[in-house]
Amino acid sequence: MSKYQIAVVVGSLRKDSFNRKLANAIVKLAPPEFSFQQVQISDLPLYNQDDDANQAEFVKRLKNEIKSAQGILFVTPEYNRSIPGVLKNAIDHASRPHGQSAWTGKPAGILGVSTGATGTAMAQQHLRNILAALNVPTLCQPEAFIQLKDGLFDGAGNIGADSKQFMQNWMDRYITWVKKHTA
Repeated sequence: MSKYQIAVVVGSLRKDSFNRKLANAIVKLAPPEFSFQQVQISDLPLYNQDDDANQAEFVKRLKNEIKSAQGILFVTPEYNRSIPGVLKNAIDHASRPHGQSAWTGKPAGILGVSTGATGTAMAQQHLRNILAALNVPTLCQPEAFIQLKDGLFDGAGNIGADSKQFMQNWMDRYITWVKKHTA
């Protein structure tokens, strides 16, 4: 049985998302005491503060999944030099009503992959700013601004040989981060 349950939040809804592929591949590099579960954000209504007193069942489900996790892994694309609206919507829902945030204190890691040379650097920085406001301790180093290139993934969808050492180092640091903040 896993000792550490990690909620994975993928900021893309696209069926063949590179970021979902990255999320599925990176978790295979974690030790067996860690398990990862992608949380669904595609069914959330648009956040409206008027709904705080009577949150939708989809929102309650998301908040419960975040609350029951020992850590969070965000894997996000970059849209217009920031995070996708669907990711911001999920963050807003799970942080409300004021004083009842599901995110508080959850150690987080941030990854993202893009076809651009800078990967998802801007989106990751914007996400760090948001998470700081929500009291989410976020792994700062190593940063991982991943450009989608041949060999990033192997034929089976795993991290490819050329990227495996870098990605394993990132995962090892994330594991240490989660353990430090859940001790």
